[in-house]
Amino acid sequence: MPTYDYRCRDCGHTVEIMHSILEDGPDACERCRGPVERVLHPTGVIFRGSGFYVTDSRRSSATSESSGDTGSGSDG
Repeated sequence: MPTYDYRCRDCGHTVEIMHSILEDGPDACERCRGPVERVLHPTGVIFRGSGFYVTDSRRSSATSESSGDTGSGSDG
């Protein structure tokens, strides 16, 4: 089962609770009975292999072609 972090909006108290994704979290803070919100943590992403760097995804002549562009493309 996943562990979720909840933080009180009033006092800042944080608690970890293990429950199913289908279950609701706590309604109120254990300490002050204030409203709580789930804390989302960013995940680390590692791109491995080819195709993720500038040198892997462009041709060597791409810079000379883009510098000679007259602006006929769409500006977005």
